[in-house]
Amino acid sequence: MDSSGLGVRRAVGFVAPALLLIGVFLVFPALWTLYIGITNYQLTGPAAADPQVVGLDNVVEAVRDPLFTNSLWLTALFVLGSAVIGQNLLGFGLAWLLRTVRPGLRRTVEGLVLLSWILPGTVVAYLWFAVLSRDTGTLGMLLGSPQTAWLVQYPMTSLIIFNVWRGTAFSMLLYTSALAAVPPSQLETARLMGASGWQTVRDVVFPHIRGHVLTNTLLISLWTANDFTPFLLTAGGPNHRSEVLPVLIYRQALEGGQLGYASAMSMLLLVGNLAIALVYLRLLRRRA
Repeated sequence: MDSSGLGVRRAVGFVAPALLLIGVFLVFPALWTLYIGITNYQLTGPAAADPQVVGLDNVVEAVRDPLFTNSLWLTALFVLGSAVIGQNLLGFGLAWLLRTVRPGLRRTVEGLVLLSWILPGTVVAYLWFAVLSRDTGTLGMLLGSPQTAWLVQYPMTSLIIFNVWRGTAFSMLLYTSALAAVPPSQLETARLMGASGWQTVRDVVFPHIRGHVLTNTLLISLWTANDFTPFLLTAGGPNHRSEVLPVLIYRQALEGGQLGYASAMSMLLLVGNLAIALVYLRLLRRRA
């Protein structure tokens, strides 16, 4: 019997349902994806009925594919611009500014920001399409340039701004909680010594919330790297200029029917996610 007094059998019984769900909905699909990633499995045709193992040929082909390298660059740009920089800075800025305002105003702003996060992706994408579309788009009408096709002329810029607006709420909530743990006496001391806002953040606030910054950056980076919502706005166009990796994988698998090839791309995306996670975990260990 363990220290909790449950016993091994009871302890296993408690965690068995969770392990079963993880196995069915996470482990098995991951292993299945790894398997078909080394085959020539297709959506239709002879290879759908009798796929053949091709080893790492799909991976080699993906690395050499200009569409994959283009999508890899666009995904890195999307993550860096909208998550690492955009959501981080705007989320912290809102949390920092709202800590001193009246409770009523703070709750109103937090509710509005949170609304953009909890709305379904299809609804948010439709709203932004209405704002950015040509001829009748709200942004074009306000700027006096109704003929500007923002999603066609500036696809990645539009997607980055869209994702910053949509995902900032999580960073704001996390930083709001983190700032509550900063000793008020240290903030008051910095103010009395004449420290500017930036100096206060850099020398007083950041040392206390460094772990929260790393955790937040890790989570929003992984979420953004695997986000499929850009497909709802641009479908990867025009001419692959906004085709981030999740969109490319979808188009290769379901539009092109190359399930094995798309699964190999998924494996490469998974490796990239693991590499990002290991870097952040290493930084967290250094902090400890």
